[in-house]
Amino acid sequence: MEFELKPLSPEAVPRALDKAERYRLLNEAHEAESICRDVLLADPDNARALTTLVLALSDQFLDAPVGKAAADAEAAVRRLPDPYERAYYGGLIAERKAKALQKRGAAGFSVWEGLKRAMALFEEAERLRPPGNDDAILRWNACARIVMADSRVRPEGPIDEHPLLE
Repeated sequence: MEFELKPLSPEAVPRALDKAERYRLLNEAHEAESICRDVLLADPDNARALTTLVLALSDQFLDAPVGKAAADAEAAVRRLPDPYERAYYGGLIAERKAKALQKRGAAGFSVWEGLKRAMALFEEAERLRPPGNDDAILRWNACARIVMADSRVRPEGPIDEHPLLE
């Protein structure tokens, strides 16, 4: 069954985004995702809606198959106008995908590859960050702690080929 979705008025966008953030905090990622999609229909270039959508989609990685949600999140990241945000949120997606793999018991090298990608993107974001914004450093450190805490999270090849583990 198909429905024609009802559009939001432009004046409703800020309030809708506040609701999306509240739904995320209440672990209602699907609700937040739906709101962000409504906002993006009304305002396709709304960066706040895009970043909230990325977060809502990646919130779902631990509870469901990652495929479509990850592809949609990555598409939203590519639409962000700010290179810092593209790097930071791209890293966040890679980190959350790696954590989902780890939770599902995937091979340590698969988790390693995801965390390595996340850390590289966080390093890029660190170079691009505005003064006083160390969010990318916080995320990089979180990824490093996962690697240090789980001896199974390692590359397939010798460790000396991977400077992150030296």
